[in-house]
This record gives sequence, C-alpha cells and structure tokens, in this order.
Amino acid sequence: MRFSILGPVEATAPGSDAPALAPRHRAVLAYLLLHAGVAISTDRLVDAMWGPLPPDSARAQIQTTIAAIRRMLRASGADGMLATRPGGYVITPESGQLDLDEFTSLIGPAPAASDDPGDAAERIRSGLALWRGEPLADINADYVQGARARLNGQLLTAVERLAELELARGRHEALIDVLSVHAAANPLRERLCCQLMLALHRAGRQTDALEVARTFRTTLAEQQGLDPGHAFGKLEQDILRDAPDLRPPDAAPPARPQGVNFLPYDVPDFTGREGELDGLIRLWAGDNGAVVTISAIDGMAGVGKTTLAVHAGHRLADRFPDGQLFVDLQAHTAGQAPLDAGAALEVLLGQLGVPAAHIPASVADRAALWRAELSGRRVLAVLDNALGAEQVRPLLPGASRALVLITSRRRLTDLDGAHALSLDVLPAADAMELFASIVGERAAAEPLAVLDVLQLCGFLPLAVRIAAARLHHRPRWTVAYLAGRLRDQRRRLSELATSERGVAAAFTLSYQQLTSDQQRMFRLLGLQPGRDIGPEAAAALADVSLDEAEMLLEDLLDAHVLAQHQLGRYTFHDLLREHALATAAEEESPEARREALGRLFHHYLHTASTAIDHLYPEGRNRRPRIPAPDSPVATPPQDEAQAITWLDSERANLMATAPYAAEHDWPLHTSRLAATLHRYLLGHAHQAEALALHGLALQAGRRSGDTAAEARTLIDLGEVHYWWHGDHEQASEHYRQGLDLAHETGDQGAAARALQGLSTVARRRRAYDEAHDHCTQSLALFRELGDRAGEARCLTDLGLLHERRGRYEDAHGHHRQALHAYREAGSRIGETIVLNNLGLLCQQQGRYEEARRHHGDALELSRRFDFPGDEAESLNALAEAARSLGDLAQAAVEHDTALALARESGYHPEQARAHDGLAHVHRDLGHTALAHDHARHALDLYTALAVPEAEEIRTFLTELPPTEGCPGGTGGDGHGPTGSVRSS
Repeated sequence: MRFSILGPVEATAPGSDAPALAPRHRAVLAYLLLHAGVAISTDRLVDAMWGPLPPDSARAQIQTTIAAIRRMLRASGADGMLATRPGGYVITPESGQLDLDEFTSLIGPAPAASDDPGDAAERIRSGLALWRGEPLADINADYVQGARARLNGQLLTAVERLAELELARGRHEALIDVLSVHAAANPLRERLCCQLMLALHRAGRQTDALEVARTFRTTLAEQQGLDPGHAFGKLEQDILRDAPDLRPPDAAPPARPQGVNFLPYDVPDFTGREGELDGLIRLWAGDNGAVVTISAIDGMAGVGKTTLAVHAGHRLADRFPDGQLFVDLQAHTAGQAPLDAGAALEVLLGQLGVPAAHIPASVADRAALWRAELSGRRVLAVLDNALGAEQVRPLLPGASRALVLITSRRRLTDLDGAHALSLDVLPAADAMELFASIVGERAAAEPLAVLDVLQLCGFLPLAVRIAAARLHHRPRWTVAYLAGRLRDQRRRLSELATSERGVAAAFTLSYQQLTSDQQRMFRLLGLQPGRDIGPEAAAALADVSLDEAEMLLEDLLDAHVLAQHQLGRYTFHDLLREHALATAAEEESPEARREALGRLFHHYLHTASTAIDHLYPEGRNRRPRIPAPDSPVATPPQDEAQAITWLDSERANLMATAPYAAEHDWPLHTSRLAATLHRYLLGHAHQAEALALHGLALQAGRRSGDTAAEARTLIDLGEVHYWWHGDHEQASEHYRQGLDLAHETGDQGAAARALQGLSTVARRRRAYDEAHDHCTQSLALFRELGDRAGEARCLTDLGLLHERRGRYEDAHGHHRQALHAYREAGSRIGETIVLNNLGLLCQQQGRYEEARRHHGDALELSRRFDFPGDEAESLNALAEAARSLGDLAQAAVEHDTALALARESGYHPEQARAHDGLAHVHRDLGHTALAHDHARHALDLYTALAVPEAEEIRTFLTELPPTEGCPGGTGGDGHGPTGSVRSS
C-alpha cells in the first residue's frame, strides 16, 4: 500500500482491484494521513471538511466516507490500517507507505558538523524527489489551504538547506535550476533569492544575479511596502564589486569537466519527468570502481524517450569528463533500415577520436576496440532508437566507469543487468506546463480548453507538442477552436501532424515492426468497443487459441502498442486505439470486421449467460439460451465466486457492446444482453447501467418489430424504476405496457412477471385488494408454466399481504413455502428477501429476537453475494427490531450503516426508511434536533416516492417537541417505519 499527498492525493496497491476513491473521500483520507497515528473525531473531520458552516448531512457524509475508505483498504489488503478508537478514527500506515513520512525522515534535522555534507545533500534530494507537484493538488476542503501552506513551507525549508549544503561544497551550478523554479513561485522568500543570487554569481552570471536582486527588491516594495534586510543588501553590494569571499571553496570540483559532447540539442521547454530523472541520476555508480551502469528506457511512440535520455545526459555531463556520446540506431526511422552493430560501433569509435584507418573491419574486433578504448574512461553513451537486445549487446562497454542510456519502443527483457524504465504519458499538470510553455498567454486564458486538448491528445508528449506548435503558429486560433478540431475522431490523427512529424506516422513505424500475426491482432483489437480486453475475449475476437492470444497480447505489450494497468487486462492509448481502428478499416474487409466482432459478442454473451446462471439459477428458463461458441476459447465461470468476479471485471466491456450493437444493426445482441444481465445489474446496484441498457434494448426491440422482446424489456425497466428509484408511477406504466404486449404475443411468462410487478406497486400504495388480485393471477400463471421461482415470488408477496391484514399464520405459511422453493431452486437473492420478510412478520408479532435472527441471516447472505440493496434492507430491519427491544444505540448504528450504503448504491426507498428509523431513535434518545433533521429528510424522500409513509412522517414531525427554528407539537409516542419489503 502506498499513500501520496505530496502532489495529487493517491492510494495505490500494486496488483489490487481496489475501487478508486471519490474526491471527498480522498480529502478525508488526506486529513487522516496528515495526522497519522492520532485519533480524529467525527466533529473534527466535519470541521476540517466544511469549516464553521457544515451541511446538515455532514456527519452522515463522514461515516459514508469512512466506509468507502475501509472498503478500499480491505480490497488492497490493508484491512486493519484504519481503526476506530474512543477518540475517533486513526490511520497508521507502516514505514515507507506514506510519502510525507518518508520526506520528513529523509530531510531530518539539520546535519551536525561531523556529518558528510554530500550524504546530507543526497538525502534532501531524495526527499525532494518525492514531491509530484502541488501538495493535496486535486482535493477541496476547508483545511486544505492551511495544510498546503504548511507543506510548502517544509518544502522550501528543505530546498534552502540543500542550497546551503551545495553552495558550501562549490556545487552552485547544480542548484540554479531548482532555485530558479522555487524563487519564481515564492518571490518574497528572501533567503531563497539570496541563495539563487550567490549561485548565479559563482557560475559567472553576475548580470542574472543582479536581475534577481532587482526583481526581489521591486516585488517586496510593491506588495508589502518594505525594503530587503541587511544581509540581502550586503550580498547585492558584494556581487556588484565581485567580492573575493563570494568565490566558491577551493576544494570544490569543477562544475563542467571538459570532454567531447555529441549529445543532440536539449529542448529548453523540457517539462516534468522529475521522478524518472532522479531515478536515472541515482543509478549512476561511477564512484564505485569499474562499473558499467545500463538503463533501458522503453515506451510507446511519442512518449518522450529520446527527449528524456538526452536531457538526462546533459544533466549528468559534468560527471563524465571523458565524453558524452550518442548514436541513433534507426529502429523506427522512416525510410531507413535499422543500423547494424558494426556501423554503430564505427560511429561511437569515431566520436572517441579513433581514426577511421584504425577501426577494424569485423564487428567482433570493433567491439573489442570499443571496450578497450572505454577502459578507465568515464563516459556517458546514449544508444537511441534500439530495435532490440541483439542490436544493442555488442555496443555495451566492458570494465568501465560508464553510463549507457538505451531507448527503445520495445521492452528489452533479454538485456541482462539493465535497469528498466518504462515511460507512461505525462501527468496532467506536466502536460499543461508543456503546452503553456509553447503556446504562451493563450493557454492561461483558456485553462479548461487546454485540458480538453490535452485529454484529446491522451497526454502523449509528441501529440501535445504538435498540437501546441500548431496553435502557436496560428495566432487567430483559440485553444477551444483547436479542441473542437481534435474532437472529430475521423481527422484527429491527421490534425496531430506537421510537415516533418506526426503521431500517426510514429505509430505506423511501430506497426511495421510487428509480425503479421501481431499486426492482425493489433488491428482487430481496435474494433473492440470496450476500454480493455482479456486474453479469452481477444482469442474469440481473433479466432485463435487462448495460448496464442496471450502470447500475442504480451508481444504487443512488449512493443508498447498495448498498455496494462491491471493484471491480465490489456488496453490501448486513446490515439493508438484510433490508429488501430483506422488500420483495420484499411486492411480488413467489412465482412472480416463483422465476423470478428460477432465472435467477440458471442463470447461475451455466452460467458455472461453462464455466469448469471450460477448467480441466479431460478431464472434460467426465463432468460435467452445462448449456445456455446463453435470453438470455445476458455472455460466459463464454474461457481458463484468466479461468476461475480467475471461479471464485475467485464461489466464495462459488456455495456460498451450494447450501444455499438444497437448502432450497427445487431438488435438481437442488445436485447439478449439486456435480458441476460438484468438480474445482475438489478441485484448489485448498477441501476444507471441497467436503465441505459434496457433503454437501448427497448429501442432495438421496437425497431426490429420484436414485440416479445419489447414486452420483457418493459417489465425489466419497471423493476429498475420500482426497486431502486421508488418511481411507482413509471414502474406501473412499464408493467402495464409490458402486460398488454405479453397478452398480444401470448407470452404467459412475461404476463405473470408484469402482474407480479403491478401487485408490488399496489401493495406499496396499500391497495391490498388490488395487490391480492394481481398476485393470485400471477401465481396461477407461474404454476401453469411450472416456474417454481415465479411461484415462490408470488407466495412471499401473498405472505406480505396476509401480514398487512393481520393473518399472521397464513403469512408464515406462505413465506415458509416461498423459502423452501427458493432454496430448492438455489436462489440466494430470493432466500435473502424471504428471510427479511419473515423477520418483519416476527416484528409485527412482537417476536423481536427471532426477527433479528432472520434479518441477520439475510444480512450474511446479502454481504456474501454482494447484494447491496438487500444489505441496506437487512440493516434497516435489524435496527427496527433493536429499537423495539430498547437497544437504541444498536438501532442508531445499524440505521446509520444502512443509510450510508443506500446512499452509495442510490437506493432511494431504503434511504427514506433509514432516515425514518433514525428520526424515531433520536426522538427516543431525546435528541430532538437530530430527530427533526432525519424526519425532514425522510419526508422529502417519501414525498418524492409518492408513498403513504409521507403523511405518517409528517404527523410524526408535528408531534415532535419544537427546537430552535423547528416548530412542532407536543409529545406522542410516534411509530417506527413500516419497513420496505421486497419480493424477488
């Protein structure tokens, strides 16, 4: 586990599937990390987040956030890191897990006189390398401004200590860049400006040093009306007269050792990559004897490998007095064949000054001479644009104090002993800085448009440079206009090109280096509508074996035309995806493209169907049967755990196929997918995706004239609207439309489902006679069809109706029959629902301990099989039973947990029920203000849901004693919530 707050707030765990935290959650996490090891109360967290004017829901939001952080930690294998203590919440990261702790440890106290100043300076540099930009950069909370200022103060103190150490060692030139950046950001920091002035003066830049002095003096006068201190004035005068005591110590090494330098031009607007640069600098072990250090820098085309290597070479040049060498190995140079080892050695030997007449003919002899020439020398060599390890191996030095930087679009896995550095695209902040450095003032005037352009460029340095250069040379263009041009996917790659370079041209060179099988897989992957792909899906897409698909995907990953952000998942950079799609359109026939996607869609649909059958076996006969592919490429999920893992990992890709299929004349796929995934999406709180998918399926069914599919989809939509949004009017309308179409087509199964849905709506409105009529009709149809799960659903509904009418024995009998039928069918969700219904029945009879046992069993099942809606229902029901038993503290905890879960999953009816329960609990505890607050929230939700409970909670409010600003009546026992009951 790794926590970062010295920049954007992040919590990462390699190889983990931990859910990402929302911005508010990251703000709370950051505050806890800033006070690691200290118990922080809820009140203190509320004050830190919102200051003196928190919202009414502040405490509930904090509890929801703590729950989200704990889920993330649990998924990352750090379950016990966040604990609840009597004083509040305390987080205790281990050593090395928090960048702030690491920074503080590295900076440490001021060094003693006996300490090695070089070691102290290196520690401070290592600490500064942990900073990734503005601390707490991407969060907003009341505490952030003050915390950020304190952290920046620590940073500046460390920079000033580093400058003091390095100036004392005569290493002034190494300080100028870092001091210039921080002095520009902190123009009123006198000590920092003095150190920059001294470093510039010692580097022979007296004019620049005095300009820094004038700027500081002017800024201080304009902004604060003050003059600089005495030490500043003395330093300024000493620089003017070139005082001898300002000269560097005699023992300091020369800043720029003389030697041949063949490195290319170092771009003046080099931006970012501080972490990578520091890593390359730390790799150098030239003081440890005859050691060769090799760093292989790999990455996709346009990511800035050569730029980084050249910049690092210039930064390190003073450490290699015997020369800085460079050779382009031309692996991906348009119109050129890769340079063979013999030709590369000839170039390198020539740069060392070996006369052409003395260079032997054979590669082996040239390599031997190269190693002999380097023996005892301190040389840096950049081997750029390498094809692979075989091309590079003869160019490596032997026993020499040399640093070799190799760049390649392929991972050089066969190059033993090399330190690998894989470059990713630029972070957003660095990309914005690069763009602004090229474009100038126009970038500052349109920051949102700049971000649009960078996102459309995929933060790829080459694309960013080209886009910025085009804008720079077109003064009438705005940044927003450029973004508009780039949004057109048909011409985005052509927009990112100039007369001499282009993103598409760079991608084409990478593509040409692939084998024919790799090229075909690359093209077909571009067709895939989803964001990533696994080996099984890739095998189906390309019609190859699973082993072959895995090998090709790994080859493409090594070639940096694919990326991997999660184990076993492969994805494109956005621009490479467009290039792959364009290449497929050019080289694959329309028939081949459609056949490939057909195989992929069939694989997804069949595997999803198999997974759903494991999770919801009771509905197997009501879902479309998807035959196995002719050549199955993988074993589908074999049990419930595998099923839920597969569905969760592939859900985004499954959803992406639906709009694509709807737009490209695949209506059957869309309707089958919606019918297949309905129970999963409904049961696991993916209601937004369910609404989108069923909406597409409804359109597809109507366009294709598939009335039966239209009927089923309407009923599915009714269930989503009813259960998650509590929109009874919309649900009833969908159920009635579905029922009419089911009668029209003679689909008795759909008719039975529609009638059962109408029954639940009527029961929720307390129209019990109407509900009973619909339910008995539905039960008769399900029994006629032999549908045991449908029969169980109606039986538990009838049990609820009997309970409402006080027929408790009949209610028990129906619920017990339903429970037996669901267990017989293997329906975990059905079993969960009936257990909660039995618990509510026991509560009506005053059997509260038995009720809690039923609700506890339901809670265990809902958590085990990840049914968040049922988990919220179980918790609310447990709380209601606890309140009846007089355990108000337990009731408050369970209602609070239910409320947080219902909010997180968007389950409106259970949010209302939790607020209702909390209003009663706090009334009983004498917390009148809190009771008013929760009752008002419940009233708002019940009113939106249009249910009878709205009038009941309104009456409850009038009977509450008044509080300041909250009028109310006198006394009254009130009543608990009636409970939200479900049928499967």
